[in-house]
Amino acid sequence: MGRRLAESLPSVAGLYQRAGEVLGYDLAKLCFEGPAEQLDSTVGSQPALFVTSLAAIEALRAESPDVILSCEAAAGLSLGEYTAMVFAGVMEFEDGLMLVQKRGAAMQEAADATPSGMVSILGLERIEVEALCEKARGEEVLEIANLLCPGNIAVSGTNAACERAAEMAQSFGAMKAVPLAVAGAFHTKIMRPADQRLAETLADVPMQRPKIPVVSNVDAQPHDDPEEIRRLLIQQVMHPVRWEDSMRYLLQQGFDQFYEVGPGRVLRGLLRRIDRKISCQSVDV
Repeated sequence: MGRRLAESLPSVAGLYQRAGEVLGYDLAKLCFEGPAEQLDSTVGSQPALFVTSLAAIEALRAESPDVILSCEAAAGLSLGEYTAMVFAGVMEFEDGLMLVQKRGAAMQEAADATPSGMVSILGLERIEVEALCEKARGEEVLEIANLLCPGNIAVSGTNAACERAAEMAQSFGAMKAVPLAVAGAFHTKIMRPADQRLAETLADVPMQRPKIPVVSNVDAQPHDDPEEIRRLLIQQVMHPVRWEDSMRYLLQQGFDQFYEVGPGRVLRGLLRRIDRKISCQSVDV
């Protein structure tokens, strides 16, 4: 991912070069060539997705500069919130990348300590998924992790609890349950102490007030105070991502044109499930 943009845009090639200097390894080679196993690990995927999403922004800037200049708000799902923060001027690229690297390493370590995963539950509303978690949890961890769009909620927990949730889902009325290819139970208490390790790193990162509102995953609201933003980024590691609420907040503010920047078109699909009338364009990477 990102190879086409890096070959055609010097600004994107420069991003990958700067990233390699910060990380101490060739991120461009990893993104362009793999191996897939390294990209799939949390340690590898978080910096790769962060930089490639910013590369997509550079592509949009080159193709449609007026879109970038007229942008009035931003949001990012989980890791994507860091991309949004850099775009909004809250932190510098190098600081954001360093944070993402430390975040990925801390989350991978927490995941390694407790074998765990995530399952997407399709066709149920939140109260029904909460009931499913209550039944499937047993004595283990199983919590709602991502509230993505109507009828699409991801749960996180120990491997055994996730397997029980997948097996029980249809008996609760779900259309299906899909295990997700992730390294662990993100956005749950299993991620402790990754939140505290991130807090230590965040404490040293300079932050500014955002130039445009950035909607927080934790409470689906924008925040101006850098210290409040810092606190919410720490909480985000163990709190559910309220993506549907975040999009509905933007829709209520009158936004009617969205751009998805980054690999894939998942967010565009989620937005269509929230409001089919809203235009969302994806920037290919």
